[in-house]
Amino acid sequence: MITLNVNGKPMSVDADADTPLLWVLRDHLGMTGTKYGCGMALCGACTVHVNGQPARSCSTPFAAVAGKRITTIEGIGQTKEGRVLQEAWVANDVPQCGYCQSGQIMSAAALLAKVKRPTDAEIESAMSGNVCRCGTYNRISLAVRQASRNLK
Repeated sequence: MITLNVNGKPMSVDADADTPLLWVLRDHLGMTGTKYGCGMALCGACTVHVNGQPARSCSTPFAAVAGKRITTIEGIGQTKEGRVLQEAWVANDVPQCGYCQSGQIMSAAALLAKVKRPTDAEIESAMSGNVCRCGTYNRISLAVRQASRNLK
């Protein structure tokens, strides 16, 4: 049994130590907002925060994050960056299919937690590891810029 700190709450999980965090979140804890995309840490759909840093949950053994703070899309709205990003996502009609959006928001929230007014180059760099199959990159960048202006 390993205890994780997920969205500020301790949660005990009985699974093999090398089980990817993604499957622990989805299958053991019922948190299905984090998506499976490629399974190789390349597309970003599975992005969560570990101690405030974006991490690919599909390739992170869950035992490796015991004792660390894990934030998922279900909990990101508890942060000021997450709240303003979610509002900007809606205001700018960012999602089409929506599959990548949780990972996109998690990467953007990590950026805004570090850089309150990112440049276009900083936004592009921070978001470069997240693939959007629908191609809404312009709206994603627009929403991140809007969210940065709305941070108080």
